[in-house]
Amino acid sequence: MDEQRGKDRTAGKNRSGKGIDDLINGVRNGNRAMLAQAITLVESHASKHAEKSQNVLNGLLPYTGNSIRIGITGVPGAGKSTFIEAFGQHLCNIGHRVAVLAVDPSSSITGGSILGDKTRMEQLSQDPRAFVRPSPSGGTLGGVSRKTRETILLCEAAGYDIILIETIGVGQSEVVVRSMVDYFLLLMLTGAGDELQGMKKGVLELADSIVIHKADGDNKQKALTTKEEYNQILHFMKPTTNGWEVRAYTASSYSGEGIKELAGTLECFIEITKKNGFFEERRKSQLKEWLYSMIRDDLERRFFSHPKVKKELPLIEQNVYLGKETPTKAAREILGIYKEEGD
Repeated sequence: MDEQRGKDRTAGKNRSGKGIDDLINGVRNGNRAMLAQAITLVESHASKHAEKSQNVLNGLLPYTGNSIRIGITGVPGAGKSTFIEAFGQHLCNIGHRVAVLAVDPSSSITGGSILGDKTRMEQLSQDPRAFVRPSPSGGTLGGVSRKTRETILLCEAAGYDIILIETIGVGQSEVVVRSMVDYFLLLMLTGAGDELQGMKKGVLELADSIVIHKADGDNKQKALTTKEEYNQILHFMKPTTNGWEVRAYTASSYSGEGIKELAGTLECFIEITKKNGFFEERRKSQLKEWLYSMIRDDLERRFFSHPKVKKELPLIEQNVYLGKETPTKAAREILGIYKEEGD
């Protein structure tokens, strides 16, 4: 049996890169090429790679969970990539190892990835203390979310103690990222325009800190005024994190002003939430949410790929379109067919 297990752990070496033990050891030793290959395996849509990727993750699981996970989002033009590079470099300079990941729901439409991020973060991506990974391309937001969560674990096992997760799109992607991080940072601009007010209101409720970015030159005084305006609003809002007061700050990636202070705010946040137990409580809640989302995703996949459902669903859809039955009745009918047929 041990011999067979050994064969299983090295199976697929020629077909899909290194064996399981090679990947586990390579990631644990901080080999960036092996980490990249392990992430590629996790991101793969091929069913033949699914079991191997989970075996790699399970082998690395004891070495995960020791990072600080930070979500970063912002209004269009807020300079997320510029900020992440400046913030990431500062964190590296004070002794951290930083990994930058992204959640890009637009990739499910365009099929592209944000390879541009790696060129925009040129200095950070070349820093040996940092690892910048473009977003997985294709798939649903839920699929991209799963891959990002698993990539976080791989980066933690490789020794990266700060994980920066950037949202590329707007809307639901912010909620998804909030559900996988410890600290959520929102970048804003001065004079962003009334058309962004709806987005601001929803995302404000998710943020642990707000940064008025590009606070330099002629824009600095406006940024300071905007900061005070936000702090007045935040005073009346319920914080998303227990025991933490959400505040607005100013920062400039160009001059570096405010970046050090934000790192200090992060340290304060982690200290408070670990002391009051909310840090661990949030992590446990996120694991439960991840578990249930995976169950839902798998049930949905099984349902829609079932031969009988694929055959009968178009006919039931047509009955709904023609007004012959309600969507509720139609849903019960197709679920009944699936239940009768079994999985």
